[in-house]
Amino acid sequence: MYSFNFAETFTVGKVRIDNIRVYAHHGCLKEETAIGSEYRVDVSVDADLSKASLSDALSDTVDYVHINHIVKQEMEIPSKLLEKVGQRIITRIFDEIDIVNKAKIWVSKINPPIGGDVEKVTIVIKEKRVY
Repeated sequence: MYSFNFAETFTVGKVRIDNIRVYAHHGCLKEETAIGSEYRVDVSVDADLSKASLSDALSDTVDYVHINHIVKQEMEIPSKLLEKVGQRIITRIFDEIDIVNKAKIWVSKINPPIGGDVEKVTIVIKEKRVY
């Protein structure tokens, strides 16, 4: 008869934070950085949630408040490209949250100034931790 041992399992989970709304000053045009615009950031991370599922302790999981804080801090730093902002966010997530194995981020500029009626433009960056 097989006995289930939690110590032998690896619980991969996903934590998503959707629709973080930020007003920031990114863009290649002087007007964009001076006036600023609305942005939306979505984050998804994969992590080993085994310990948290047993301990019920915040210190054993991915703290989405911490991720929200990272996003807001990095969005405050003006950049010409959304790709640069997205990479900074992912780099900090990996640097500051050890249990994250994969991260994917969507950074969207709402109503971009591109000469047409466009709801948003979005860049997507995903990365996997290399051990």
